[in-house]
Amino acid sequence: MTSRAGLPAEESDLVDIPHLLDAYHDIVPDPSDPGQRVAFGTSGHRGSSLRGSFNEAHIAAITAAIVEYRSRQGYTGPLYIGRDTHALSEPALLTALEVLAAAEVPTMIDDRDGYTPTPVLSRAILKHNAARGAAQGQADGIVITPSHNPPSDGGFKYNPPHGGPADSDATGWIENRANELLETGWRSVPRTPFQRAFHLDNTTNFDYTSSYVEDLGLAIDIPAIRQSGLHIGADPMGGASVDYWAAIAEALDLNLEVVNPDVDPTWSFMTLDWDEKIRMDCSSPSAMASLIAGRDDYDIATGNDADADRHGIVTPDAGLMNPNHYLAVAIDYLFSHRPRWSAQAAVGKTLVSSSLIDKVAAARGRRLYEVPVGFKWFVQGLLDGSVGFGGEESAGASFLTFDGKVWTTDKDGILLALLAAEITAVTGDTPSQRFAGLEREFGSSAYARVDAPATREQKSALKKLSPEQVTADTLAGEPITAKLTEAPGNSAAIGGLKVTTDSAWFAARPSGTEDVYKIYAESFRGPDHLAQVQQEAKAVVDSVIS
Repeated sequence: MTSRAGLPAEESDLVDIPHLLDAYHDIVPDPSDPGQRVAFGTSGHRGSSLRGSFNEAHIAAITAAIVEYRSRQGYTGPLYIGRDTHALSEPALLTALEVLAAAEVPTMIDDRDGYTPTPVLSRAILKHNAARGAAQGQADGIVITPSHNPPSDGGFKYNPPHGGPADSDATGWIENRANELLETGWRSVPRTPFQRAFHLDNTTNFDYTSSYVEDLGLAIDIPAIRQSGLHIGADPMGGASVDYWAAIAEALDLNLEVVNPDVDPTWSFMTLDWDEKIRMDCSSPSAMASLIAGRDDYDIATGNDADADRHGIVTPDAGLMNPNHYLAVAIDYLFSHRPRWSAQAAVGKTLVSSSLIDKVAAARGRRLYEVPVGFKWFVQGLLDGSVGFGGEESAGASFLTFDGKVWTTDKDGILLALLAAEITAVTGDTPSQRFAGLEREFGSSAYARVDAPATREQKSALKKLSPEQVTADTLAGEPITAKLTEAPGNSAAIGGLKVTTDSAWFAARPSGTEDVYKIYAESFRGPDHLAQVQQEAKAVVDSVIS
């Protein structure tokens, strides 16, 4: 059967929005069902009202738990809150506002009643706290988004005063308390009707757009982009960055076109992802098929997911860049074009990102900071300037301002998209052409991620592995040089296993939502060797978890 991946969505692919919104209020989750409990992953709580995993009860309970948590931590400043364009984000915002208003938490909402990208909220928190200091009450925030997930999904993330994703101590406490409330009486959580909540003194309209857009020159060479006349195509993919790209074009006087300004909660204009689902994944060639098809219309084209914390870079000469390739290019460029950054500022990468990044960092004389999966591991380094750039293999990154100060502590897809334009304007080469130069210098690699079936017990065993349990001493014909269950950069648990050789590596991690484990692998000896690495990786992992 022919796959429809990359083809336009059809009527049968679209979610029934009225049914989805009715389910948000009508379905009451069963706390005895693990799939219907509050569960914070690396990007907050996610689910769908249709599955009983993202409903009014969840949001009331989570918000109440956040109110308690911030009180216990002594956070007395305002809470910044924003939402993306998913249909469930609006009712979730209203529920959250009702709980926050009843608890008399000062809350900052968008003055346009519009959408707020994740990085914009991160920067707002940081600016507030830098300007006022802890003594005047630290601010924190909530972003209501499931990121690039399908239109039927909702998501709810908490960002503490450091502006980035909450760490596991915070999310664990919030998750446990929210589940207690689900079990013992979420309906008793005090709430103020949202019509009244909007007009309380504690609810303040905030100009998120100007606060972010007017600061972009602190981190991006806007004059170079403007003077180059580059024709930029920015595709918000129906997400929260839609009005921001229009504001950037106007306020910064750039030759920038918003490729598709439509906002449609069904995302009917999308092309289908690899599995024939609608998913706003700007790193997917299938989801980005429309922008790729029009790549010759622009000098550089970019895409963002629904909350704009991720980026996709499309060039006329190569189409959609592999996320790992662009990370390597961005790192190589930034560490040679930001002279005011500290010489000790490190290159931050997750341990499942390409080892090409390792080679670039070493050649440019920079320390490598390799951490487990999750952007939270870069927060402190970006805050204090000890990490100049932090990036994930899934097309999420952020970096410091020109003077080596923090920009955001959450991923910023808008920033990385504008960086692609800066690179092209300053060097005369597109990021893909720059990557070709890196390949000539360091060699080319084959990289892929595959999934393998695993039971809940097997996933638990993988999470608790010790290096001594791995008895293999070779991988795909090469001696094994390291067996890691802790990240080299910060000694934090990987929650899985990474095995390296001189020219290849694999990492295996259990999925948090499916009965599979993920195998990431890379080889600098070509696709055939990569396939051998993947095959032996599965055998190695299966031998220790079965």
